[in-house]
Amino acid sequence: MAETIVVTTSGAVRGSADGTVRRYLGVPYAAAPIGALRFELPRPCPAWQDIRDATSPGPSAPQPTAPPFEDLDIEPLVGPGWRRGDDFLNISVWAPDNAMTGLPVMVFVHGGAFTAGSNDVAALDGSAFARSGVICMSINYRLGIEGFLAIPGVPTNLGLRDQIAAFEWVRDNASAFGGDPANVTVFGESAGAMTIADLITSPLAQGLFRRAIVQSGHGAMTRPIPVARKLVKKLAKMLGIAPDAAGFRGTTIEQGVGALSQVQLPTARIDLRDQDRREPAFGLSRFLPVHGDDVLPLPPVEALKQGAGKDVDLLIGTNIDEMNIYLVPTGVRNTIGRWLSWYVLRRAEPLAWRVLNAYGMGKRRAGDVLAEAMTDLVFRLPARRFAAAHAQAGGRTHFYEFGWRSPAFGGDLGAAHALELPFVFDTLSSCSGPKGFVGPNPPQALATRIHAIWVEFARDGTLPWPAYDAASRQVYDLEKGVAATDRVIPADALVP
Repeated sequence: MAETIVVTTSGAVRGSADGTVRRYLGVPYAAAPIGALRFELPRPCPAWQDIRDATSPGPSAPQPTAPPFEDLDIEPLVGPGWRRGDDFLNISVWAPDNAMTGLPVMVFVHGGAFTAGSNDVAALDGSAFARSGVICMSINYRLGIEGFLAIPGVPTNLGLRDQIAAFEWVRDNASAFGGDPANVTVFGESAGAMTIADLITSPLAQGLFRRAIVQSGHGAMTRPIPVARKLVKKLAKMLGIAPDAAGFRGTTIEQGVGALSQVQLPTARIDLRDQDRREPAFGLSRFLPVHGDDVLPLPPVEALKQGAGKDVDLLIGTNIDEMNIYLVPTGVRNTIGRWLSWYVLRRAEPLAWRVLNAYGMGKRRAGDVLAEAMTDLVFRLPARRFAAAHAQAGGRTHFYEFGWRSPAFGGDLGAAHALELPFVFDTLSSCSGPKGFVGPNPPQALATRIHAIWVEFARDGTLPWPAYDAASRQVYDLEKGVAATDRVIPADALVP
């Protein structure tokens, strides 16, 4: 493995090269948000004089370690947990090992319920993008209490502000790696896709990217600041501190991670429903971005309707069995009954019975009904409404659906949340095997085709199917390679 050196705006970094791909891992894009900079706006990274080593992964944002599933290995998708270190506001870069310049740039934002995740994950390795002639970058950002808690006296949406700082770093440094700063595509999955959808509409992110790919995300998972402050008070009580900047600055990061783990439990009693008695995260995360500040002055979908983000080309899509990742490995889908299904959904959706009945409750197994209804409520319906608002305002919009079903759990896992990731990154081998997310023999031809679609979209916006609009509602089936009018979503007529 040879060495390769690039000079960034903060100093020179040493990466590694293997003849096809150059890698620069864990490069800081902002100052470490610790000490006096904790709970502060992201600051420029101090310059360094010597050549900084970037041949090993950098630290990740403070986070709890997710409990593993007994029969499913998800570490290649979520990582091993918190990799400690101060400079966790970092970016990793994969570039072709050649002298080409002006290449398209893709910047990935990881998911993890706004509380976990990392850019150092096997399934998210950007090498295949580099081999395809793209400069691929992946960022870390503040999570949980540090990044998505609306503490009085602390800047809101610090996790989003970190991402904006990272995109500014990309603008200023892309050319050093051979990229074109005027041809940047941001893409992300789950919480990372939610944040990208939000930033499409943010006045602070205008002009930082030309295209966006939103995988299993949308702009409907934000809270009003007053509702988010309920979580501040709950955590402050758990930590025995005042619910303000001074109180949280008086805690350690480790104490915060411990409290986060507790408040994320389903048994933690806290009502985060909005004025319509709906909870946009459906209990999947207590931590969300907020609207009503300078980052997101309006709820993102409302901003879209007013024309925000219409100059950004949008590729957005969902998987057909999103909620299976939560309900199948845990055994819930096979065991939950009608009344408990209603209780689970009722905490977030006031018309829970009407919704469940629309999906066939009483005629099919309750767990199957709950999984299908929540897939639509949490992912498919808000993603389609986001696409429709973007298209109606004049934005170029395309919609996809991922339907290849994993053989895991006897085929019950299906096309679950996050399953498209190793296809997009062409990293199937990282997720295969007896307990692998994609099973023992995933279809490489499908990964090759999906990866190429993402590359061509980043290169010049090319996509092999018609744009999405309210009339045609064209959705492209990634597995079959055909587009068709979207099927009716039963919840659409019930949920405002």
